[in-house]
Amino acid sequence: MNTRQTFERLETTIPGVCVLKPAVFGDARGFFLESYHRSKFADLGIRHNFVQDNHSRSIKNVLRGLHYQLHRPQAKLCRVIEGEVLDVAVDLRVGSPTFGKWASQLLSQENKLVMFIPEGFAHGFLALSDSVQFLYKCSDFHDATDERGILWSDPTLAISWGVSQPIVSDKDSRLPTLALAPQDALPRFMQG
Repeated sequence: MNTRQTFERLETTIPGVCVLKPAVFGDARGFFLESYHRSKFADLGIRHNFVQDNHSRSIKNVLRGLHYQLHRPQAKLCRVIEGEVLDVAVDLRVGSPTFGKWASQLLSQENKLVMFIPEGFAHGFLALSDSVQFLYKCSDFHDATDERGILWSDPTLAISWGVSQPIVSDKDSRLPTLALAPQDALPRFMQG
């Protein structure tokens, strides 16, 4: 076995947002996979220092998002260990060629995929199964005073969630649309 090739990088429609497919080694006892390996991820272009792990549990049709931090932006590595979600990243970087565009990926306990979302993107997910356990690593610490968000149902984004009435927190239901978000509350695109 070549241990250097335990992950495959799959590109999405937005440069920088990618999906990582781990090699899964299974037999009658179960399976083994590496969910994170800093040097192997660096070989795939993900050189972030992840400082915080988060774990959420949701019931079917819960939609969390679309969230981001402005001054302490977070890159995220997202995966599911129970159930299935639609994971979504929206490019909010003013000046980006893909500003206002989104990419999505089904993440599940079966496919074991990992979605990488760089800084400058809003992130959200929809629970598609009765129970979901969602794990994600962050490249900076959570800062409640720096939290921002965009309304999940923003008609200009037109995200294909697949549900019309998800279960959304009161806080998330009051987020602004991208058009109404103050320009100084959006990240900037940095080339290079």
